[in-house]
Amino acid sequence: MFRGANSINLDSKGRIAVPAKYRQCITESTASHMIITCDPYDSCLLIFTLEHWESTEADLQSLSNSKPLHRRLKRIMLSHATEVDMDANGRLLIPGVLRERAKLQKDVMLIGQGKTFQLWDENHWHKLVEEDMAVMSSDELDSDDLPDLYY
Repeated sequence: MFRGANSINLDSKGRIAVPAKYRQCITESTASHMIITCDPYDSCLLIFTLEHWESTEADLQSLSNSKPLHRRLKRIMLSHATEVDMDANGRLLIPGVLRERAKLQKDVMLIGQGKTFQLWDENHWHKLVEEDMAVMSSDELDSDDLPDLYY
């Protein structure tokens, strides 16, 4: 399981160093093969282990080509999906087109999301967290829609 928010750097060659706490899990589950693609809902990238991507890709392939929203989702995620290998130093090369799409600069955040990671521009991530916290603490939410997670 991938969890936590990790402040990391994008080097001059477009690589990130995966934090050591995740490397063994990645290596054991997929022999260091990862898939990076665009997030269709947010301006970040999604990073999958190859195993998890294969099930996600099968779900995407099963969507209808006759429904415009399904086609859009497939086009965004499948056309940007790029296989990368974690090198011996635990680095992943983020393709330039994906770095541009997510507006990634030097300072980025690698966010564990269970089976996947999100990769955000650090400034954008911090702004989003502030917005999320404001919404969650507002009276706009119907708490009946949310599960009791820790009470």
